Amino acid sequence: MISKYSGSKNYLLKNWYLGKKIVSFLKSILDMGFKNIQIVSGFEIEIEISAKYLYPLIVFLNKHTICQYKILTDMICSDTLGKVERFEVTYSLLSICYNSRLRVTCKLSEVEMLLSVVSLYRSANWLEREVFDFYGIYFLCNKDLRRILNDYGFKGFPLRKDFPLTGYIDTYYDDNQKRICYKSLELAQEYRSFNFKKNWS
Repeated sequence: MISKYSGSKNYLLKNWYLGKKIVSFLKSILDMGFKNIQIVSGFEIEIEISAKYLYPLIVFLNKHTICQYKILTDMICSDTLGKVERFEVTYSLLSICYNSRLRVTCKLSEVEMLLSVVSLYRSANWLEREVFDFYGIYFLCNKDLRRILNDYGFKGFPLRKDFPLTGYIDTYYDDNQKRICYKSLELAQEYRSFNFKKNWS
């Protein structure tokens, strides 16, 4: 008698085997700039790599027959103030062919730039624009790199940890002039020193 759970067990075993195979394959032939490569959350592959090797790796993952990661589902960025490589950018990739998910993570400093992956994933255009708009990370070869949620004349990058909560410019409607006016803000306090051990500092 065949158990109703045997199909799901075979599916999980197949995904686990495929993930192990991809990880061992990448380790054996792609030993370039890898900081860490592992399987997390059961079946998802996570790769941490140097920023300068990010684009060649993503091209490989997209084109090679054993990988076929043809869909970029998301791009995530985070900022840790005080570190030299303060930004961490994560690309979430999906292979429909092998039903496999993979995350590629790289860390970079304020002055470093990344190569755009728009030529490989059309969905990357808006994702890169969003990361640029909020964090100020520049993507080379993106021909449409402009603000996506903030106003085009907006100064600064709101999700950087050193950006003041009140912003730099105050926007208000002047009833006498019958129009929207802008004025520079004078901050009452200096930037606070951040203590990452406490939630509120």
